[in-house]
Amino acid sequence: MVASLALGLVLGHRANGVINFAHAAMGMYLAYAYFEFRETGDLVLPVIGLPSRIHLLARPTLGSALLVTVLLGLALGVAVYWLVFRPLREAPPLARVVASLGLLLYTQEMARLRFPTSGAGVVVRRAILPDGPVHLLGSTVSANRLLLTAMVIVATIVLTVVFRLTRFGLATRAAAGNEKGALLIGIAPDQLGSICWAIAAALAGAAVIFIEPISGLDPAITTLLVVPALAAALIGSLESFAITSAAGIGIGMVQSLILGWAVRPSTTWIPHWLPTTGIQAAVPVVLIILVLVLRGDALPDRSAIAPRSLPASPTPRHVVAWTLLLSGLAGGGLLVFSASYRQALVVTMIFALLALSVVVVTGYSGQISLAQMAFAGVAGFAAIRLSEHGVAFLPALVMAALVSTALGLLIGYPATRVRGMTLAVATLAMAVAIEGLILASEPFSGGAAGSSAPRPSLFGIDIGFNARGADNFRPAFGFVVIVVLALAACAVANLRRNRTGLRWLAVRANERAAAAAGIDVTRSKLGAFATSSFLAGLSGGLTAFATTTLSPTSFAVIGALVALSLTYLAGVSSISGAFLAGGLAQAGIITTAMNTQTDGWAGRYAFAISGLALIITAILAPQGLTGLWRNRLATMTAHTAKAPS
Repeated sequence: MVASLALGLVLGHRANGVINFAHAAMGMYLAYAYFEFRETGDLVLPVIGLPSRIHLLARPTLGSALLVTVLLGLALGVAVYWLVFRPLREAPPLARVVASLGLLLYTQEMARLRFPTSGAGVVVRRAILPDGPVHLLGSTVSANRLLLTAMVIVATIVLTVVFRLTRFGLATRAAAGNEKGALLIGIAPDQLGSICWAIAAALAGAAVIFIEPISGLDPAITTLLVVPALAAALIGSLESFAITSAAGIGIGMVQSLILGWAVRPSTTWIPHWLPTTGIQAAVPVVLIILVLVLRGDALPDRSAIAPRSLPASPTPRHVVAWTLLLSGLAGGGLLVFSASYRQALVVTMIFALLALSVVVVTGYSGQISLAQMAFAGVAGFAAIRLSEHGVAFLPALVMAALVSTALGLLIGYPATRVRGMTLAVATLAMAVAIEGLILASEPFSGGAAGSSAPRPSLFGIDIGFNARGADNFRPAFGFVVIVVLALAACAVANLRRNRTGLRWLAVRANERAAAAAGIDVTRSKLGAFATSSFLAGLSGGLTAFATTTLSPTSFAVIGALVALSLTYLAGVSSISGAFLAGGLAQAGIITTAMNTQTDGWAGRYAFAISGLALIITAILAPQGLTGLWRNRLATMTAHTAKAPS
């Protein structure tokens, strides 16, 4: 299972150096399309604006369903290459990561929209491979697992032979290494890239279809199968099909053994409070950390240094005036808005705190972290547990944020040895492990039922957010959020303007040059991780007190992807971008207003539209919406200054 997905990741990376975080999501959609065609004969298209279904056959067979799905996968791979990743072939890693996340969000949401029952998971359909028991070396193994392993080995051998011995493989390697040189000797990189991406997409679809009877099919769970696949691909250095396949098979075996030990009554070494899924998720994380420690360097070598077009980071100006103005507007809104809009305003401000953490770690220091929502989740449940033990609201909020900071430093230290897409892979894997091990632990979070925070009070005043009827979503809690957000924004603005912020920007631009200038690169990166983790912790703590019941799903990994994506869309290198990202968040003030005006249409398609907007932004406007506005304003000012008086 893991190996089959990892092979497609390596194939896509060898074509044009991209790590496709949406690889498993693409396979998930193709699997849904296969099962739907097998049952109804309808081809389901994942494109907004086109007909959702095209009826092709009245009595589809296994062969016809597989053929149609393979053709759809080939077309999807070619479309993704030409529309998403080819325009970004010379873009910085952040733009490619964001485009990949946009594709993931879009594909995942299209599966939910096109297949309405997908949110509840999928029961086993018509299995393709036999699943009878096979007795082997004293153990019993299902036949489909053995056949899948054999198919992966065959695919590995074929890919290895093709890339080592055929003209196509040699040409692909040459084009990936030097595109201009390949053009000069008559190689067409775009044709090779199209073929590789088409095969990779088809492999992803086939992998998910064949493993569906084993692992099931669900948009959220299946999409995250990319994490162990990425671990296997990293072990193979994103180059070797053989090593990647062996690593993937090994990871799958270890995870299966853990599951087997957990269901045996005689197994006592696994504590009952430790979720089995969390232990399974920790396996690729451990491997990724080992890879980082063994292969990572504190500084990139000279061959890794290349000019990078990064979003400009403007110096915050008139901080006090802007703080007073925005705080006054938010306070006035809390007093005059209806209950639903008061809730949307508070959601906007809390998400803006989370987006501020992304601005610090990614926009200022250049580290692509996908673990911010995990930090927020740990702080949220820590705040609840502290409050249950008698700690007052404000100390509980700060202490929970400090717990998040400690976790951020623990994760940040090994992550400082890598950069770019590899860092994104590492933090994504760690976020999945935190979600499975910590957030899903019943003593810490309350398990699936979740936990409720005691009603908060400040200086003896009830500041609880929830109430009955029209008084619900009380302004008192909103005023506290305004103060916390204002202080956090002012602190980030001051950090950006002082020597700390200048060090972060120097490290973001060129780590070797920053080190030569006397900057401790590792210390600067850890400082950014610590600051961003504290801000994310504040966001999680406020969420705990603003929510009636807090559950682990409130901090799912997909939330971290949304946080980075919306912040990038709004402007990842500026504080104004964080505020705009808060408004664009799901249930935020802008989204709520749009949803009201469009009779719910915007809400239904919010994630899909966000995914498309991210891809377009990464290609055409990497500076984000606020960056576009600043550039437009600067152009207008320049024209005004040149105009004759």
